[in-house]
Amino acid sequence: MIYFISDTHFEHENVIKYCKRPFSDIRKMNETLISNWNSVVSDDDIIYHLGDFCLSDKNGIKKIASKLNGHKILVRGNHDRGSVSFYESVGFEVLTHAPIKLEEEKLLLSHVPVPDTRIPEGYINVHGHIHNKLLNDDYPTNLYDKDKHFNVSCDVLDFKSISLTRIKK
Repeated sequence: MIYFISDTHFEHENVIKYCKRPFSDIRKMNETLISNWNSVVSDDDIIYHLGDFCLSDKNGIKKIASKLNGHKILVRGNHDRGSVSFYESVGFEVLTHAPIKLEEEKLLLSHVPVPDTRIPEGYINVHGHIHNKLLNDDYPTNLYDKDKHFNVSCDVLDFKSISLTRIKK
C-alpha cells in the first residue's frame, strides 16, 4: 500500500500552539504521531512524507525515523534542513526535484502547493505546508483551484497518514 503525510514536525514544541494541536507537550505529540503512523503503515508499505518531518538535531531525527514503519520517501520541506545524505542515512529515500510526478497515479507531489498552471492535465497536486489552513486562506483562488489540490498535512488527517486509495476517491 502507498501512504502520504506531511508536516509532522516531530520535536517542534511551538507547532502545538501554532496549529492548535491537541497535545499537552511534544512528548505526547511525538508518541501519538509515532503510534498513529505505525498503526496504519506496515514495514511492507511505502510512505511519502511531503516535508517538515522533524525539528531536532541529527540524533533526534535519527531516533524518531528509526521508530517509524515503512519504506520512507521524503520530499523535503522548508524545515528539513539536513543534507540528502543525512536523510538517507536515517532511513529515507529522498526525492530532490520537486514537484515529483507519479505518472501511474496521476499525482504531483510537493511540499508547498503548486500553482494550477504547473499541474499537468488530469493530475492532482498532493502537498502539505499549509497545515490546518484552507488552501485559499493564503493562496489566490484564481491560481489555486481546491479541486486540483489535496492537503496531506497531518493536522487535517487526524495525525495519521492517508492511503493512495482514499486520495483517489
